[in-house]
Amino acid sequence: MGIWIRSTRLAIFLLAGLVGLGGGLGAVAFRYLIYLFTWLVTGRATFGQFGLVPSPHFPGLGIWFIGLAPVVAGLIYGPIIYLWAPEARGHGVPEVMMAVAERGGRIRPQVTVVKALASALCIAGGGSVGREGPIVQIGSALASTFGQVVRMAETRMRLLVACGAAAGISATFNAPLAGVFFALELILREISTEAFVAVLISSMAADAVGQVVFGSHAFFSLPHLVLPSTTGYLLCIGLGLTAGVVGIAFQKVLYRMEDFWNWLWRGRPEWLRPGVGGLALGLLLLALPQMYGVGYPVLQRAVTGGYVLWFLVALAAGKIVACSLTMGIGGSGGIFAPSLFIGATLGMAYGLIAHHMLGSGAGAAGVYAMVGMGAVFAAAARAPLTAIAAAVEMTGDYSLILPMMLAVAVATAISQHLSYGTIYTTKLLRRGVDIDRPKPATLLQQLRVSEVMRRLPAVVAEAVSPSSPDPSAASAGALETGGPASASLQALFGEETLDQALRQLAIYGQSGLPVMGPDGQTMVGWISDRDVMRAFAARLGHVVTEAETQEVAQLPAGPVPNAVQASNPLEGYRLMDVIVPVGYEGRRVCEVRWPQASLVVVLQRGRQRLTPNGQTELKHGDSLTILVPAARGEEVESLGRGPG
Repeated sequence: MGIWIRSTRLAIFLLAGLVGLGGGLGAVAFRYLIYLFTWLVTGRATFGQFGLVPSPHFPGLGIWFIGLAPVVAGLIYGPIIYLWAPEARGHGVPEVMMAVAERGGRIRPQVTVVKALASALCIAGGGSVGREGPIVQIGSALASTFGQVVRMAETRMRLLVACGAAAGISATFNAPLAGVFFALELILREISTEAFVAVLISSMAADAVGQVVFGSHAFFSLPHLVLPSTTGYLLCIGLGLTAGVVGIAFQKVLYRMEDFWNWLWRGRPEWLRPGVGGLALGLLLLALPQMYGVGYPVLQRAVTGGYVLWFLVALAAGKIVACSLTMGIGGSGGIFAPSLFIGATLGMAYGLIAHHMLGSGAGAAGVYAMVGMGAVFAAAARAPLTAIAAAVEMTGDYSLILPMMLAVAVATAISQHLSYGTIYTTKLLRRGVDIDRPKPATLLQQLRVSEVMRRLPAVVAEAVSPSSPDPSAASAGALETGGPASASLQALFGEETLDQALRQLAIYGQSGLPVMGPDGQTMVGWISDRDVMRAFAARLGHVVTEAETQEVAQLPAGPVPNAVQASNPLEGYRLMDVIVPVGYEGRRVCEVRWPQASLVVVLQRGRQRLTPNGQTELKHGDSLTILVPAARGEEVESLGRGPG
């Protein structure tokens, strides 16, 4: 059963549906958790739209509870993040992108709970951030945990994580297409038939859960909006230009604020940072209480004409500062909702100005609010398909799709011209990770498991198949490295790369893993960490040539000080050159106690270069190139002490 789940296409589609249901339920639970915590603090499920009013739960504090709420909340969620899941800090999506791009889709299970608690406390305490980023991280963590439990292959683990992200967006906004595009554009960053179908199933399942709980109506309630043909489209181009600049400005302010607080808080305990920084956030909320929390009720009022021009500009600027400040002090939340908020208020202000100058020829100001909402997010995240789908599905007005596409295209082009990184990828770029730049294929990525594995004889392969009543007994002694124990083992597939195989060998703590055939039912081979290293060493001719040019002095009778480290083509390993020490002459390679998981790659004897095996006899003056785990380099140096 386990192999079937891990290998068949039908299984991945069924799992995508389960992930969608789980992600939808998680989104529902998270929203109500925010409502609960916000009610405990403010006496209301949502608060910002009420302005400067006291909380019925703390009447003695009057309006000053608004300034204290971020401090108290920060003192609670700060230690939670610091102690149990530091990756839950911030807006979450970059961590999911990193997990998919660099870690095979693996996210620690505790992130689900920690992110939910920390983000709900942050938002309830006035944090001016969104709930979508946390929901994406929560859904992705749930999917990753499930994938790790059933020991999915990395390619499918990444797909499951993308399904979890799609589920979170879909259930939150009643926007299944936006969920699909978000997962493909931002998380998975590739499109294939299998990926599209799996993400689509997950998004539909999550949206079905969301509709049962929240209803099937559009996220925003707006009258039908119509854009005049020529003038309106020209104005949308102008709005796209403006949105592109504002989206990049939001990104710059966000990371400058983070840098400022990193500088201000250097050398001090990180768990205390959200609480102390909450003082600054509290002062801002007292000046502009509409920034309290996610802000969707304020956004709804803004796009329906509830605020005057100058106040719309103040709301847009205030959201940029408030969201950046919340993130800078170590808060936990998303930037999806703030991007929509900034875009809608900016677009509404733009529409009022256009209407004042051109009259009815400009059309309704609400049109530009919706167009601006998609354009600013597209500029910030550089995800145009997601931006278009989200804005259209959230309003339920598909007549806006053409002006939306025009403004989003312009905003995206401006954003790409002004900045290499997006509001999501910049966080990774600052860590030295560039997921947008194509990676040069390494040897481990070029070689496939099927090229390296040791194939089982047909009779043995049949005996150790999952249908065998006793696979461990049938395979006993068939292979020198452990042999398969049962069908519940993590399994590899022939099309996986050695890079993926080596990572899974390390993660699951196995000296070897079975390799399954395309049907997922038949075991066709076995691969060990030593097999991976041997294949890697066989392709290291250019590296060995470089190592041969290094000057290697004769070993003294004591420790080996001249073990030379060559280039480092394999992460976690290094190549070391040593001269055969005194006392080892006449021994065979297999008789030397080499460091665990190391491999003698090349033996240089005078002008002759040999590929040694276990029976190769060592002679005085031989130079050995050894591939050794980086942590065991000292053991190679200790060989100079002679046989012990």
